Amino acid sequence: MNHMAGSFAGEITQQSTLTLTDQPNHMMNIAEVRGTQKSSDPLWNNSKMTYWGVTDLLNGKGTQHGYYHDNHAGAGNDWGTFEARVTTVGGGMIIEGTFKFAGGDGKYRGITGGGKFKSVMKSETELECTWDGNYVLAKSKAA
Repeated sequence: MNHMAGSFAGEITQQSTLTLTDQPNHMMNIAEVRGTQKSSDPLWNNSKMTYWGVTDLLNGKGTQHGYYHDNHAGAGNDWGTFEARVTTVGGGMIIEGTFKFAGGDGKYRGITGGGKFKSVMKSETELECTWDGNYVLAKSKAA
C-alpha cells in the first residue's frame, strides 16, 4: 500500500438546509464542496476535489455522509464514499470521519484503499480539510 496525506481548502458551491419539525433543534443539510488538494504525493497534489455531503444535526451533533470525486487533470479520476461525525463548537463545525475509494479511471482505475479526514468550517461557506490514508493502484496489484 502507498501512503498519502494532504489538505485542501474548500468552498461550498451549493447547499440547501431543512429545519425539521420532529424535534427541537433538528436540521438536515445537503451541500456541494469544491477545492484543490495539496499533497507531497504527486498523484494527489493539485487534484480538484468535489464532494457532496448530507448532514443530519440534532442539538449541534450528528452525522455526515456522502460521495467524493477527484479529478487528476489528464491522469484520470477517482471517487468514493465517506462517513463522519459532526460537532458544532462556538458557531463553527468540525467533521471527522473516514473515506473509502469506490473506483477510478485512467491511472486510477481499480484503486482501493481509504483513510481518515478532519474538516473545520472556517466560515459559512469555507472549510479546511486534512486527510491521511493508503491506496493501491491496479497496476501495483498486478506487480
